[in-house]
Amino acid sequence: MTSEKSLQAQLADHQLDRLETLLDDPEMPDAMRLDEIQGYLCAALSGPQPMPEEDWLADTLGNEEALASETGREAAGLLRTFASALEAELAAGEPPVLLLYPRDDDENGPSDYVPWCQAYLAGVDAAEDDWFEFLGEVEGEAESEEIHEEIGFLDERLFPLMVLTGEAEAAALEHGEEWPQGEERAQIENECEEELAQAVTDIYRFWLARRGIQTIHREQPKIGRNDPCPCGSGKKFKQCCGVD
Repeated sequence: MTSEKSLQAQLADHQLDRLETLLDDPEMPDAMRLDEIQGYLCAALSGPQPMPEEDWLADTLGNEEALASETGREAAGLLRTFASALEAELAAGEPPVLLLYPRDDDENGPSDYVPWCQAYLAGVDAAEDDWFEFLGEVEGEAESEEIHEEIGFLDERLFPLMVLTGEAEAAALEHGEEWPQGEERAQIENECEEELAQAVTDIYRFWLARRGIQTIHREQPKIGRNDPCPCGSGKKFKQCCGVD
C-alpha cells in the first residue's frame, strides 16, 4: 500500500496491518479491501445525511453476519476508529492521505486509483437520499440559481472520480463525443489523481454545511435502507426491493 505521509492520524501502522489481515480472513470473504473501505467511507460520511454506522459496517465487511464473528467484531472496532479519524480530517478541511495499492501487484508500480474511486461512487449510490435529487427537493429552491450552482459544484468535484473509473469516457462516447487519448488523456488522469483527495474533502464540507438547515418536501415518507420492505416480504428494504 502506498501513501504520501504518516497515517498515524487515522490508525497506527500496526493497526492498519492488523485490519488488512482481518479483511483477508476467510470468515469475511465479501469484505472490501482497505483502499475500497476508505473510498466508500469518504462518501458514506458525506451526503445529505451520513450513512448510519450499522449500514457502512455491514457494507464494508460484506454483510451483517460478519459482525457475529470474533474476526468481524475486531475489524469493526478498528473501522470505527478509522472512520472517526477520517471524518475529523474531512471536517477540518484536511485532504486525507489516500490508501492505495499498486497496479498489477507491482510494489514499485503506479498506484491504482480505480478501486478507491469505484468504492466512493458505490457509497454515493448507497446513500438514502440521492445527492442530486435531494438538492431539487429543498422546498422553494428547486429552480433557483443557487441550486444550479450547487449541482455544478458537485459535478465538478465528482469529475476526477468519473474520469479515473472510466465513467466520464463511457458517457462521452455514449453521446457521440470523442475522449482524449495519448498524452492528453494521461495528463487529464494525472491531474484527477492529484485533485482527488481535495475533491472528496470539498464534497464532505459542502454537505456538512448543508445539513440541518433544509426543509424537505416529500409526498410520502422516505423508506430507510434498514426499514422493513413495504412489499411485505419481511426483509429489510435494502435486501429486497431496495437492492440496486
